[in-house]
Amino acid sequence: MRLGYFAMPFHPEDRAWHETLEEDRQAVILADRLGFHDAFIGEHLTDRSESVTNSMLFLATLIHDTTRIRLATGTSNLSHSHPALIAANAAMFDHLSGGRFILGVSPGALPSDAELLGILDADRNAMFAEAIDVITGLWQGEPPYDIGAPGDRYHVTTRRTRAPEFGLGAVRGPLQQPRPEIVGTVVAPYSKGVLAMGARDFHPLSANFLLPQWVATHWPNYVQGADSAGRTADRADWRVARTIFVADDAATAAAYGRDDPRSPYRHYYAKMLRKMAMGGRLNLFKTSRDQPDSEVTLEGTLDALVIAGTPESVTGQLLELQHDLGGFGEIVYAGMDWADERLGRRSMELMADKVLPAVNAGLDDPTPQALAHTGEAAG
Repeated sequence: MRLGYFAMPFHPEDRAWHETLEEDRQAVILADRLGFHDAFIGEHLTDRSESVTNSMLFLATLIHDTTRIRLATGTSNLSHSHPALIAANAAMFDHLSGGRFILGVSPGALPSDAELLGILDADRNAMFAEAIDVITGLWQGEPPYDIGAPGDRYHVTTRRTRAPEFGLGAVRGPLQQPRPEIVGTVVAPYSKGVLAMGARDFHPLSANFLLPQWVATHWPNYVQGADSAGRTADRADWRVARTIFVADDAATAAAYGRDDPRSPYRHYYAKMLRKMAMGGRLNLFKTSRDQPDSEVTLEGTLDALVIAGTPESVTGQLLELQHDLGGFGEIVYAGMDWADERLGRRSMELMADKVLPAVNAGLDDPTPQALAHTGEAAG
């Protein structure tokens, strides 16, 4: 199993912007040093808790401060920009990074971002689907392209102005061929969007704020989509994000990961519950669709979604998750605000140096003795 990193990024609103941006950079630099496979960085325009407005621009500052880690938009919100711009900029990023780029994509879910851009009432899912066609068409097609048709939202062509003898009218392609990996975040139970991912060989990343029982609904839909295109889905392509905190002792893990009022994990989920309730999406935190809103509490959400403990305990919880989901290829560690920088860094170190090797050893040795040890660790 691989280890990845994801950050919205999410910070208290009263922190200085330049400080949180640098903290987010340092987290990715640390992940690179520790051997994380990839780092996904989110973007929003109008949420004061989230510091990155353009994930590709932010990641560009990390190209020369990292050496191995793959740099991933997490995600590029495709309704926010013309897809030809995203295709051209992503291709350049891929060359600048030496082929370390991953294009993470989504429609863009924050209503205040959409209102700011004048697309609040637009069908952003339709915009997303059309934008993907443009991006892949530009990367894999030949000029003058003729993607779409006159009158479409995106009719992409250089037919009238192309002059190949002068090198005009062609978009440069990415370094990775036939294209960089494309990853889509899956943020809803029984997601239909994951069907299209399977059909197009895009890879799913299940969100860290979904209950495990809803995460389990993603893979069957992905397989169905892959089958429809004559492809065989590979569980190694499935990324599952979880909210994880690892500490040297159980008391610190419980306090910083859940119980202390100053816990960044508590702050994150308190804010997420308020945002989802305001947007009518509290169902993401419900154990059943008919569960009353009043039963969705912060304490219950923390218990269900934060994996906190010593390396042994976290190893057991992750092996249990692997078993319950039937297997996946990458556990994606969700980064939080470094309310205590020492603990934030230490958690990532323990995750990479202690937890991941133990998880992989447990996956390689699924004997009754190993499973019994896992149960003791999780308990």
